[in-house]
Amino acid sequence: MERTTCLVVGGGPAGMILGLLLARAGVDVTVLEKHKDFLRDFRGDTVHPTTLDLLDELGLGAEFAKLPARKVDQVQLPTAGGMQTLVTLKNLPGKHKYIAMVPQWDLLDLLARAAAPEPTFRLRMTTEATDLIWTDGKVGGVAYRTADGTTGTIEAELTVACDGRASVLRCAAGLPSRKWPTPMDVWWFRLPRAETDPAGALPIVTAHRAAVLLDRGDYWQCGTLIAKGADEVARRGPVGDIMRTMADAAPWLRDRVDALTSWDEVKLLEVKLDRLTKWYTNGLLCLGDAAHAMSPVGGVGINLAVQDAVAAARVLAAPLLSGTVGTRELAKVQRRRAFPTVVTQGMQRFLHASAIAPALDGRIDIATATRAPLPVRILRRVPVLRSVPPFLVARGALPEHAPDFARRPA
Repeated sequence: MERTTCLVVGGGPAGMILGLLLARAGVDVTVLEKHKDFLRDFRGDTVHPTTLDLLDELGLGAEFAKLPARKVDQVQLPTAGGMQTLVTLKNLPGKHKYIAMVPQWDLLDLLARAAAPEPTFRLRMTTEATDLIWTDGKVGGVAYRTADGTTGTIEAELTVACDGRASVLRCAAGLPSRKWPTPMDVWWFRLPRAETDPAGALPIVTAHRAAVLLDRGDYWQCGTLIAKGADEVARRGPVGDIMRTMADAAPWLRDRVDALTSWDEVKLLEVKLDRLTKWYTNGLLCLGDAAHAMSPVGGVGINLAVQDAVAAARVLAAPLLSGTVGTRELAKVQRRRAFPTVVTQGMQRFLHASAIAPALDGRIDIATATRAPLPVRILRRVPVLRSVPPFLVARGALPEHAPDFARRPA
């Protein structure tokens, strides 16, 4: 029987940030990650200004700056009348006026290296939490299985589920949730990028295709929307149809219409949008996608999860050190993070209904428009409105800052 004070399940951004912050407070913390490393393709790679600020506060900004990154400071729309700037981040307050596109595994490796010297921090790779263990109606830790088939249990004063939208622990706890229908799923794939291509983030909307291209330097990370549940039937057609319909909207892609040669290159993301009505039970707290599965719209899921972790560390560090953590403190974390979660999901639901669903139905065709769409024209004419979308996406509601005990000089 192993024991730790705080057991964090899931070595994604929320789990690693929480582990690092609690360890810097002196809390005995163990992070479980079921994979042998952090290498997974098409994980969210957007690092927003709030997270960049946090890394600076933790003394990690200089190390992060050494990672291979692409800075996205504007979103452009390809139309028949040329490239139209939809939003710009260049007028954001603060030091970081851009979104950094960084491979998530590089960010996670950086966080692991920063936490490793802390004497109370342990990272257990290839260790998968399989179930909760209960003692007198309280979660007392987890059962686990390692890659070689070894099983065991770890006891903990508090277990934190950061194991994503398919959270095993959330399911085992039977916590109640609300779900909203989503009109789409997403296909993710890569395309070569030429130096002459436009830069930044590029939405493409035609009568036959709705997609977004994210500038990763020497390649595009592409997400194309499909109707909810349409993946199996859509894959019966030729994979090349994806690029042909995208090239109709973006002529500079015509030299890459044969870039996709197999459906194996196209990965499916099943989009979910839900939220636990109660994020905790005695001995267990859910954070990030385990508490609120987000749509990929805006690419805000990772950064919302990181903000959850920061708030949780601030609230829970002292009670964990004194052995007094209970449901009162867990409820305080939920109250703190409920507002930005509701605001963000409300924005996503609005965009699903007003933009995504019409685009999938072929009712919006920006690529053939000879003038900018009405929302773009309104944003251009009203400066106050023009600053709202980039602020909500880049900084969000109620951004968190590193607690004093976790801060380090640059």
